[in-house]
Amino acid sequence: MNFYGKQVLFIGAHPDDIELGAGALIHNILPHCEVTCVTLSDNQKNPALQNVLSEHYESMAVLGVKRENVIVEQFETRYMPEHRQEILEYLLKLRKELKPDIIFVHSEQDIHQDHNTITQEALRAYRGITLLGFDVVRSSHGFFPNFFVEVSEKNVNKKIEALAQYKTYANKYYFGAELLRATMIRHGALAEKPFAEGFDILRIVGEFKQCV
Repeated sequence: MNFYGKQVLFIGAHPDDIELGAGALIHNILPHCEVTCVTLSDNQKNPALQNVLSEHYESMAVLGVKRENVIVEQFETRYMPEHRQEILEYLLKLRKELKPDIIFVHSEQDIHQDHNTITQEALRAYRGITLLGFDVVRSSHGFFPNFFVEVSEKNVNKKIEALAQYKTYANKYYFGAELLRATMIRHGALAEKPFAEGFDILRIVGEFKQCV
């Protein structure tokens, strides 16, 4: 199965989610396609998180994502379930504007209320488009990837470097370089590759072509 797309859209609830779930993949595919990263909450209502927005931009820059392709909205953290319709309409707007070929959102196994809301609305908004779920370790419950994408050690190191830009979360265990690397080694082992990022399949849309 060949894995490709010209327009690839990543959607996360909060600054850091996309990098945690798919940072190595983003660095891997950037030379080959147009990547847009959309975060629905800037977390700026929390006084303890005033720096995460600038850290997010720095993190994305390390991965190589163009600044104009890093979009941050202002849905309120932890209240996204109350704004499902607005989120659905926003996702439909993105579909019309970006015309994505493949979309990455939070795993269905993620129990955070914001993460789960985004995934459910993405399944509604993006019917007919391949949708894959990434993992954010802290809020996982029963995540086991069934779609693996090989990444290089350089991609792995860039993901770790990108997440190191979040000084706000420097003491959080799920930002630790050892855990990040170990996760990509484990996913690689499951795919019989040195390193991989793992996702769950929310929807695969493809076509079978005769081999020649």
